[in-house]
Amino acid sequence: MLAIKKSADAPGLTWSPSTPVPSLSPRDVLVRVTHTGICGTDRHIYEWDAWSANRVPLGITIGHEFVGRVVEIGAAVRRAQVGDRVSGEGHLGCGVCEPCRTGNGHICEKVDIIGIDRDGCFAQFIAMPEENLWPVHPDIPDRVAAVFDPLGNAMHTVMSAGVSGRSVLITGVGTIGLMAVTIAHAAGAGMIIVTDTNQRRLERARKLGADVAFDSHDPDWPQKARALTHEQGPQVWLEMSGHPVAIQQGFRALRNGGTAALLGIPSRPVELNLPDDIIFKGATVLGINGRLMYETWYQVENFLLSGKVSLDSIITHVLPLDQFETGFQLMQAGEAIKVVLEVPQE
Repeated sequence: MLAIKKSADAPGLTWSPSTPVPSLSPRDVLVRVTHTGICGTDRHIYEWDAWSANRVPLGITIGHEFVGRVVEIGAAVRRAQVGDRVSGEGHLGCGVCEPCRTGNGHICEKVDIIGIDRDGCFAQFIAMPEENLWPVHPDIPDRVAAVFDPLGNAMHTVMSAGVSGRSVLITGVGTIGLMAVTIAHAAGAGMIIVTDTNQRRLERARKLGADVAFDSHDPDWPQKARALTHEQGPQVWLEMSGHPVAIQQGFRALRNGGTAALLGIPSRPVELNLPDDIIFKGATVLGINGRLMYETWYQVENFLLSGKVSLDSIITHVLPLDQFETGFQLMQAGEAIKVVLEVPQE
């Protein structure tokens, strides 16, 4: 089969036209991938930064956002059927550790993530455990179903922080940050303030429901954000950028007693003023990892089917799989928000 692999200890990816089709264990299904999304994590791997070089094994097929059709089932599969249209939860828990047994499989102690720890979906076929499949509603188009994963990250972040009727700050309005704007707006947030360095993304955020957009190059934006919220600061802060300066500024902007939900992954350690940023401020800090399995998936489906959340202006490019290089370059140039790749079926 065709696949895109991380083959060399250097930036870039390898087009591999003769990769073996995955074999199935008794509880696995084989999915023929039709569409797959390029994620920020994939970009980390493509650029081969310090995080990816220390985490991702060479030779792996990358990618963790997909939709496709079931084409084969293992001997012990009970519910999935050939022909089912599915997406999939990319965190594969062990099922027996305490987090898994207490409803927190997204933070499993021994979790494997497709496209990072085991072969992913930038390929014509992927093997997935039956319990990780998500049946896709027929009213949800392929390009949207392919990106349930990042939309789920945004949903998990927004819902964990409790934004309804509260002022909200979102630092970083890339793909997931923009998704968070639409979800927070649909969930009844009060004032929504966003920051980013990219003017086109800031303008898009305004169109999606942000009330105020600050260029994060402005060192005074935390004070301006506090001024807009009765000199108190936003009640909720959703951190999507992973940028050390944005994280430090976000803590400064957050009001006393506020809630910070941190999703962005910094490429290096971040220094905080712990007493002033968290302790004396009485802040609640939430680390957000992936999606709640499977509460978040139901929330994503419900918001999409209700029409309250639309990704039409966020999915900016749909390209053939063999144009993956173009997709990454568009992301690097800031010309693309979300890129979806169409996988050849023959």
